[in-house]
Amino acid sequence: MTITTFEQARAAVRAGTSVQDAAAALVAAMTPEERLWCLDGDAPAWAGVGFISERGYHRAPFHAARVDRVGLPGFAFADGPRGCVIGNATAFPVTMARGATWDPELEERVGEVMGRELRAAGATLTGAVCVNVLRHPAWGRAQETYGEDPFLVGELGAALTRGLQRHVLACVKHFACNSMENARFSVDVEVDEVALHEVYLPHFRRIVQEGVAAVMSAYNSVNGEWAGQSHALLTQVLRDEWGFEGFVISDWLFGLRDAATSVAAGLDVEMPYRMVRATHLADALAAGEASWDDVDRSVGRVVATLLRFDEVLGRPAPPRTVLGAPEHRDLAREVAGRSVVLLRNEPVDGVPALPLRPDARLAVVGRLADSVNLGDGGSSDVWDLDCHTVLDGLRGSFDTVEHDDGSDPARAARLASNADAAVVVVGYTYLDEGEFIGDLDPALGALFPPADDPELVASYQADLAALPPTVVPERLLDRPAGFSEGGDRTSLRLAEADVALIRAVAAANPRTIVAIQAGSAVVVSDWVDQVPALVQSWYGGGQAGPGLADVLVGRVSPSARLPFSVPVREEDLPDFDRDARSFRYDRWHGWWHLQRTGRAPTFPFGWGLSYTGFALGGVAVAVTGAGTDGDLVVTGTVHNTGDRDGADVVQVYAALPDPDAPHRLVGFLRVEVPAAGRAPFRLTVPADRLATRDVDGHRWRSPRGRHTLTVARHVGDPDAVHCELELS
Repeated sequence: MTITTFEQARAAVRAGTSVQDAAAALVAAMTPEERLWCLDGDAPAWAGVGFISERGYHRAPFHAARVDRVGLPGFAFADGPRGCVIGNATAFPVTMARGATWDPELEERVGEVMGRELRAAGATLTGAVCVNVLRHPAWGRAQETYGEDPFLVGELGAALTRGLQRHVLACVKHFACNSMENARFSVDVEVDEVALHEVYLPHFRRIVQEGVAAVMSAYNSVNGEWAGQSHALLTQVLRDEWGFEGFVISDWLFGLRDAATSVAAGLDVEMPYRMVRATHLADALAAGEASWDDVDRSVGRVVATLLRFDEVLGRPAPPRTVLGAPEHRDLAREVAGRSVVLLRNEPVDGVPALPLRPDARLAVVGRLADSVNLGDGGSSDVWDLDCHTVLDGLRGSFDTVEHDDGSDPARAARLASNADAAVVVVGYTYLDEGEFIGDLDPALGALFPPADDPELVASYQADLAALPPTVVPERLLDRPAGFSEGGDRTSLRLAEADVALIRAVAAANPRTIVAIQAGSAVVVSDWVDQVPALVQSWYGGGQAGPGLADVLVGRVSPSARLPFSVPVREEDLPDFDRDARSFRYDRWHGWWHLQRTGRAPTFPFGWGLSYTGFALGGVAVAVTGAGTDGDLVVTGTVHNTGDRDGADVVQVYAALPDPDAPHRLVGFLRVEVPAAGRAPFRLTVPADRLATRDVDGHRWRSPRGRHTLTVARHVGDPDAVHCELELS
């Protein structure tokens, strides 16, 4: 069959031709100019940056690799870590909040809704799968990932990918070692092979195994080479070792530094505009510094991926009216409630501080209580027009609610003294943590072309003029149009004014509940003993208030668990330098670092309370098969020891034969248990989760020797069950 159009390539695949062969045939039928066109974004750079600066990131997707002559549709990219960023879509709780649910099934449902809204907004590719490990809670974009543990991050990222790819292509980012924000354009991360493969890459590998369509490279360099042109990462690891068949795109604007090097390394599409490659690649090809074989390989990967997902992308897009649909916002509320972590719940007058009685008179205190606080104001922002604050949610659940903005702690304390309970809402905003642009290195300006092609600009402006209308939310009208500059945190503690407010209210009302809005860990050790109840409520999305109210009033029994450790002091964690030019990553951060140094956390990884109690019983481990082909089957029972229905999270940790190796989370399962009832669980742990990196052979070594599996409810659980087993 002759293949000179994308439609013919489709027909050939349906008739039995492999997607690789059909893609190669179509690439061969394209002109050199058309093939080069596919290697970067379709829009002009200077005009495109102007569009972004006027909030364009949230008005239209970014197109690439569209070649009309052969009918190649290319792809249209939009972000989405907490919902579709195009149009007025549904704002979900941030990724870290969803990580706290420890529930892949729920995250898959979120992905499906996000995918539906993205497709309705005109996108066919999304960067929603943000999974860089939280090495340190000061990282400004901590809220965009699922936690500090690569296994938890990988399982939830794979679930989101499954849901998204029912409607759009998913892109996992940022590959790799991208967990510093302020220095992301300049820092070189030094990391050895064991730490790289056992800590900073397993979650990416898991999502590649799930069938993710695309990978986005990172801005930073790794072991001396920019991630966007690293042959070691993009070819040796991603393709040769893992067998990835999709395509790789760069991060925005400054994601590669050299056209020829990036193509040879395996980066397929420079995003989002015609910049470095459009300016330099043709000359590099003419000079023999770049290869047409590499060009054709990259174009072929894009075409093959579009053919592989043709059944998904060939379906009619949902109508734009699905953006913010009632059922989508219902899911956002469910996730908001399910993500709230109950960290502390001490008795007051013999009764736990939470849940509150529906007839309780509430004092709600704090400036954030009456603010729409969705988190980062950068690329992950969602323009949801139906956002409900904590105050909104509580007023919808309690008859008597009075609010004070907390600017005068004494006045707030007087209000609290006359209430049955006080809720103090404190934390951060987009000004404190988030995506960082800042003052760029002037050398980065040289990556832009001297000028745009006037004909391309005219075509681009015509496309923009035809965009459907999008309403800018009222909460954004007083903000600058560009991205926020929150960046990495300078402290893990609350502002002094927040702490003073907490202390004043707690002294006035013994039933004081503190709700923290933040993207990751907050040090609370200097004041937490003064309040009976504490919840981590995150940046809870458009339905943050109703979701939190569902928990505080008891409609939802808390079941979330911390996806990171909360230290007693900042000094208990590894070093973090947000302005570093070079930084070494090792195997020890988060709960591993705390265990290794013997520093007990305020709240450990996996911690979370409920309105009932749980106990594990009858735990056993059986080994089936051998080597990495085997499975470890963990069974047992969860007993609900209280008088309320609830859900617990069974967590399985492994200690390896090497006493110097970090322990690993290797399995988890959310288990629903009725009041005073029991529920059996069965959790399968593939043995390859215990494999270790062989640095001599540059491959994985099958597990051998004595291992200990610990079945627990959190790291350091005193009631954990330990099972020893010999693997051979």
